[in-house]
Amino acid sequence: MYRPLLNDAAARALKYLESLRERPVAPDPAGIRNLSTWDIPLPDGPTDPHEVLRLLDEVGTPATTAMGSPRFFGFVIGGALPVTVAANWIATAWDQNTGLYVSTPATSELERIALGWLLDLLRLPKDCGGSFVTGAAVANLVALAAARHAMLERAGWDVESRGLYGAPLLTVVVGAEAHPTVTKALGLLGLGRARVTTVPVDGQGRMRADAFPKLEGPSIVCVQVGNVNTGSIDPIAEIIPRAKAAGAWVHVDGAFGLWAAASPKLRPLVAGVEQADSWATDAHKWLNVPYDCGLAFTRDAATLRAALAIQAAYLPTSGRDPSHYTPELSRRARGVDVWAALRTLGRSGVSEMIERSCQQAKRFAAGLRAAGFEVLNDVVLNQVLVSFGTPEETERTIAAIQKDGTCWCGGTVWQGRSAMRISVSCWATTEDDVERSLEAMIRCAKAARAATV
Repeated sequence: MYRPLLNDAAARALKYLESLRERPVAPDPAGIRNLSTWDIPLPDGPTDPHEVLRLLDEVGTPATTAMGSPRFFGFVIGGALPVTVAANWIATAWDQNTGLYVSTPATSELERIALGWLLDLLRLPKDCGGSFVTGAAVANLVALAAARHAMLERAGWDVESRGLYGAPLLTVVVGAEAHPTVTKALGLLGLGRARVTTVPVDGQGRMRADAFPKLEGPSIVCVQVGNVNTGSIDPIAEIIPRAKAAGAWVHVDGAFGLWAAASPKLRPLVAGVEQADSWATDAHKWLNVPYDCGLAFTRDAATLRAALAIQAAYLPTSGRDPSHYTPELSRRARGVDVWAALRTLGRSGVSEMIERSCQQAKRFAAGLRAAGFEVLNDVVLNQVLVSFGTPEETERTIAAIQKDGTCWCGGTVWQGRSAMRISVSCWATTEDDVERSLEAMIRCAKAARAATV
């Protein structure tokens, strides 16, 4: 029953994966139009499973963006390392609902081990609590739930039991360019998206330490390690000690930038990050595991458990139950993919992968400057912002690059400037991919500029 279908699926998946290096990165417009063939009334009877796989492959594949391509630079999205795809398939075959150790000891143990390796790799306190979640959006939510618990507990309030009605007020401090997933998490937690103290930022998007407010009462300070546009890092060595001295909880949104701690060359950029109280990051970015996989850590594991633990008489307890550290009870075994990546790469492999991305980002910046275009940011990590002239010229260039298909980049508006954002995150990107992409970017930009003359 399984073997013929899995062989069919494997052949189709391998064909797709092996095409990533040369296929256009953007979805095929005709393929997008053809998606309508899926939209039929629910069949009255069964369909042959091989026909279902054929429909998925032949209709769906042309309409996918090749996000695993070595020339996809649209967002901070890593391509999945081959071993993580294979491990993910095994984990899917196991089909372990990894919420309770007693029923899923293998995947629960892999998760525990992987969390320990991550703490070691990222230079965080070894006794931190940790969660595998869907992505940095939920990682921020989880960490800030722990922060809310800790700050209100200090004020004598049990927020999990009593809610926020009548609770002491919490001050929340964010930078003016905090990622929207942070403000979304604050809204979901009842702390308010707009009820925050916003600190101005500098010309690279970093929170200005000289404008940091005086803190009074229970407070949560959210700093950023890796601005989504510039890659810049808040002055954490200045801000964290000041916030901690005032008794505040410091949370680090490090969706991709926290991985700089895994590199001896880049580690100085995040010096002092280990002094925070919680951290959020993604494994599906720079660790290059399949979607979805986010990570939340808290300095005090008991606080994380207190904020998220589930209690039910029918749930047996044995060992470390992941469900006490995550929002979900039912959850896939995300730790398997991370364990496979770390076991395969080792400390040096992770470091080399991250450093290579940063060097490739610098090559993009140098090539675009040499061609006469304006790079708007200091390239400190893997992010490059480039303007191709007027907003109209920049937008036309981005559209032309996406249509060309050699690579894929997205647009943004940052500090009033229209720009194209280049995010280098894929394990498979080579120097040749960078040069091919640069040639396409410059060619499309010159054509867009000529069209306006």
